[in-house]
Amino acid sequence: MDKISKIEAAKRDPQKKLRVAAYARVSTGSAEQLVSLETQKNHYERYIRARPDWSYAGLYYDEGISGTSMANRDGLLRMLSDCDKGKIDYIIVKSISRLSRNTVDSLEIVRKLNEKGINIFFEKEKIDTGSMESELLLSILSGLAESESHSIASNEKWAIQQKFRDGTYKISYPPYGYINVGGKMKVEPEQAAVVKRIFQGILDGKSMGTVAKELNNDGIPSKKGGKWKATSIGCIVRNEKYTGDVVFQKTYSDDRFKRHRNEGEVTQYRINGHHEAIISHEMFDAANAAVSQNAADKGYVREERKGLNRYVFSGKIVCGECGSKWKRIISAHVPRYICSRHVDDKYACSMQSIPEDSIKAAFVTMMNKLIFARDQLLVPYARMIKAGGGKDSIRRLSEIEELLEDNESRRKQVSLFFTQGLLDPAIYAEKNGELVRQSKALSDEKEALMAATTGSHEKNESLESLMRFTARKTMLTEFDDSLFIEQVDTVIVYSREEIGFRMKCGPVFRERV
Repeated sequence: MDKISKIEAAKRDPQKKLRVAAYARVSTGSAEQLVSLETQKNHYERYIRARPDWSYAGLYYDEGISGTSMANRDGLLRMLSDCDKGKIDYIIVKSISRLSRNTVDSLEIVRKLNEKGINIFFEKEKIDTGSMESELLLSILSGLAESESHSIASNEKWAIQQKFRDGTYKISYPPYGYINVGGKMKVEPEQAAVVKRIFQGILDGKSMGTVAKELNNDGIPSKKGGKWKATSIGCIVRNEKYTGDVVFQKTYSDDRFKRHRNEGEVTQYRINGHHEAIISHEMFDAANAAVSQNAADKGYVREERKGLNRYVFSGKIVCGECGSKWKRIISAHVPRYICSRHVDDKYACSMQSIPEDSIKAAFVTMMNKLIFARDQLLVPYARMIKAGGGKDSIRRLSEIEELLEDNESRRKQVSLFFTQGLLDPAIYAEKNGELVRQSKALSDEKEALMAATTGSHEKNESLESLMRFTARKTMLTEFDDSLFIEQVDTVIVYSREEIGFRMKCGPVFRERV
């Protein structure tokens, strides 16, 4: 009989701290989600550092990536790579669905890490993979997480499509010209008059840009209170809702939750006479025909986006006298920038043109001054910004994120019970309505905090970037396009002799031209 010897597992040195990392995934890659990541980082850092036997090994994350596949999830793959390199001993994840909604991927990750003696703790499910006798529970929960996104999406799609079919779907954000009154679209007289003016202008042979310019000159604000653009005019002209009709499901989400324009792949629902019309069908058809013909005559191709931001200063220079944007011109074979209002009316603004090379030279000089005087200018400014902090806001955002996630889980559960016939319609309406109101209150508070926090977060990021660059002590010898784009938000022209560079981190630095 073969002799069998037992090899005891290596015991961890009790004096050595456990290196604990956290993994997070957010659904979009917007600036708001950067703040969301900041709240998670703040939460995990406090959570891990509270344990004397743990040391914080960092937060790994993915932005705007679906949880249904591991492909392209750089943050997750980097964490697994660091596990291979022996940099991590233990991992904390909010829930199984945050790691992966794919059962095969979840089990593969757990098995791979278990082989290295690295365990994962899932906060929501309270599962520690190191204490599991088998993979059955994890497999079941992973399977539920994988199917959850599809089942909930199917339930929600079914409910929305039912409303499409019976005409009860409420348009919560009506287009310009309408307001929402009791869930129904009603004509807003003043805006409706502007809509009629837009369509008539197109029929009179005016371009969308000309119509937008005329509205701006007359001081008429757009739906969001800003300036009119040719694109916003185009959206109005193409919107069938102004005829009183409505087409539902112009876009759709595929099985991977990607949004697409509906070109006949899924059923659309058209309701004629859904609400009061502002213009006739004849005027709508004629205006659209005019826009299409004008585009064809100009050889316009939407995908090419011709002429958009072709130059580094495009859209970046504003007039210190009248506030208008400056545009690029060629004068005597020399590229220059000039105030657009001065071009239209030299008496409305007295600012004259500045050579492009002079602006570039001023930027080089300004950056070299910042490099030379870094300790006297930037270091004190950085200390002041950091002292201002926003830890209370970050902490409250972290709490709101958790409350919203709990609210969403409860709404999904209530919806699931209702679609399975386990919940009376009256009770469902009451419970769901209460949860919706709670979600709305939390979302409003989150939005207010985001508005204050996101800006400071982005400024801090930009300031850190500027501090890193100036720390190199390498003087510029020529203009650097990428550096300008990275650091400068706006160029302000005070005169032909002086301009200012408003940095993305906040301050404005003036320089002689």
